[in-house]
Amino acid sequence: MTVLSAALLLFLILDPLGNVPVFLSVLRPLPSHRQRVVLVRELLIALAVLMLFLWCGKYALELMHLRQESVSIAGGIVLFLIGIRMVFPRPEGLLGELPEGEPFIVPLAIPLIAGPSGMAAVMLLGSNEPHRLGEWSLALFLAWAATAAILLCSPLLYRLLGRRALSAVERLMGMLLVAISVQMLLDGLAVYLGRGG
Repeated sequence: MTVLSAALLLFLILDPLGNVPVFLSVLRPLPSHRQRVVLVRELLIALAVLMLFLWCGKYALELMHLRQESVSIAGGIVLFLIGIRMVFPRPEGLLGELPEGEPFIVPLAIPLIAGPSGMAAVMLLGSNEPHRLGEWSLALFLAWAATAAILLCSPLLYRLLGRRALSAVERLMGMLLVAISVQMLLDGLAVYLGRGG
């Protein structure tokens, strides 16, 4: 996997376009000058959390005595479920009722930006090829930067595209994510079967 393909995978998982309506609804009660400050803070927290999982995930796997192919298969299943959820969104939305006030870490940084699927994906990248952690860090930063740019422009995007267009793009991203997850699952199974179980 190249840096760009890893960045694309992570960008699809972070799903910034799907998060635009949620971010707008959570930040709406805040004054406009405060919205940007909160958004930048939450984006930086999410980046720190994902970097931590990227760099320390390998040691967590070793501690739990997990083989690489089991993580690849599990990651493929998780990404498949996330992709299916993007293609067929739930009527109650991602989080249901949100508490009032200024959000801190939850729900914007975690789980909307740095969700379980993002954490699993970076942990998988870092544990599969630990000698390429620098490249994976660059891929994560690129995906995060694109996500940050979209979320910082979310009011403008929402006005330009509208809810229907954003929903259509999210479903398309979900379909791509399903295809990537199936490939991850097949790769993990191929390694496992090649070892003879």
